[in-house]
Amino acid sequence: MVDVASLDLPEFDATDVSLQGETFHAVLEEMAARSWLARIPLGYLTLDRDAGEFFLRTRGATFPGQMIAEVFGVGPGPLREEIDNNILHLDGDRHRRLRNVLNPFFTPRGADRWRPAMRALIDAVSSDVLATGRCEFVDAVARRYPAQVIATVMGAPLRDAPRLHEWSHWMQSQFDGPALLNDRARIEQAVSDFYEWCDGLIERRRTQPGDDLISVLIAAEAEGGRLTPVELRNLVLDVIAGGIDTTHAQLAHAMRLFAEHPDQWQLLAEQPSLAPAAVEEVLRREPVTPFTARILTEPVTYRDTEFPAGAVILVAAVTGNVQDVDGAGFDITADRSGARLMTFGAGIHFCVGANLARAELEEALLFLAPRMPGLRLDGAPQFGTVQGIYGLGELPLAWDPPDQP
Repeated sequence: MVDVASLDLPEFDATDVSLQGETFHAVLEEMAARSWLARIPLGYLTLDRDAGEFFLRTRGATFPGQMIAEVFGVGPGPLREEIDNNILHLDGDRHRRLRNVLNPFFTPRGADRWRPAMRALIDAVSSDVLATGRCEFVDAVARRYPAQVIATVMGAPLRDAPRLHEWSHWMQSQFDGPALLNDRARIEQAVSDFYEWCDGLIERRRTQPGDDLISVLIAAEAEGGRLTPVELRNLVLDVIAGGIDTTHAQLAHAMRLFAEHPDQWQLLAEQPSLAPAAVEEVLRREPVTPFTARILTEPVTYRDTEFPAGAVILVAAVTGNVQDVDGAGFDITADRSGARLMTFGAGIHFCVGANLARAELEEALLFLAPRMPGLRLDGAPQFGTVQGIYGLGELPLAWDPPDQP
C-alpha cells in the first residue's frame, strides 16, 4: 500500500491555454501512455477508463459543488440557492427521489417522441443557410437548435430560446473556475433572471398543462409532495443548464470532425442508418465535458494506493473513451461495442438527459448530411477552454450548394 502523495506522477494543468485541438489530445494521450494517474494543482487526474469509473461510482466521493462555492466565496443569493439545490450536487435519498421523478421522462422512448419536433426545428434553423454554401456554423445553427429543442421539451415559447441559451451558458460557467472568479456578477444575474422567468412559466403551466417536462414536474409536486416548489424550479434549471450549452458544443464539434473527415460525412449521407454510430463516435472522440470532478468524502484505496479525504479527483473522459479502441481514426463504421463511453459520466450522477442529447444529435446529422455535400472547413475553428464545457467559438464551414454540379 502506498500513499498517493509519494508517487512520481506526471503533472497536468487544465488552465494551460495551449490545450486545445490536437495539442490537447496529444498531451493527454502521451500522459495516459505513461501512467493511469496524474497530479493536478488541487488533487489528481485519472487517465484510464477503469480508474475513472471507480471514482465516479464510489460512495466515498461526491461532486464538489459546495466546495467550489466555499473556495470562491459564493454567499447567500440566487447562485448559492442553485448550487445547494442542483441535483448534480446532491447524494443519498434526496438525489434518488429527484432522479426518480426525472428518469421516466428521459428514457429512450421518452426521447424518441420528441424526434418529429427535432426534425422540424433543425429544418427551420438551417433552412436560411443551406442554399448559401457556407456559414459560421456555431452562430448560424449550433447555438439555436438545442435551445429550441429544450424550449419545446419544457413547454416554453420558442421566442424564449435565445434567452435560454444565454442563461445556460452563464449558469454552466459556475463549473469554470476563471469564469466564476471573473464573471460572478453575470452568473448570479443569469440565475436570478432564470428564476423569475421560470416561476412565471410554471404558474402558466399549472393552468395549461401539457405533455412537456414542466407539466410532469408540476404533477409530481402535487402527488404527495414528491417535489417542493424550490426543487421543481431547480430541476427545470438543471435540465436547461445541462441540456443546451452542452449539446450546442457537441453538435459544433461533430460538424468539425466531419468536415475534417469528408469521407465519413459522405458515408453518413449515403447510409442514414449509421447515425447512431456516428453520434457515438463524436461523443467518444471529442467529449465536450472532457473532465468530471469529484471530491473524496473519506479516505479511499484504489490499486493499492491510498487517497486522503478531501482530495479532488478529475476524471478524464477524453482519454478513458479511447482506451482499448482499435484504430486511432474517426470511423463511424468501426465496432466500438467493447469500449464503454464515459462522456455522460457513470454511477448515480450519469447524465439524465443522455438519451435526449443523442436523439438531438442524430436528428441534426441525419438532416444535414445529405443537404451539405462536400462539407469542409472554411477557415480555422476557434477552440474554447477545456475547463467546463469544451466548445467552439467559431466554426467556418463550406459545402457544395444545390445549384452546383
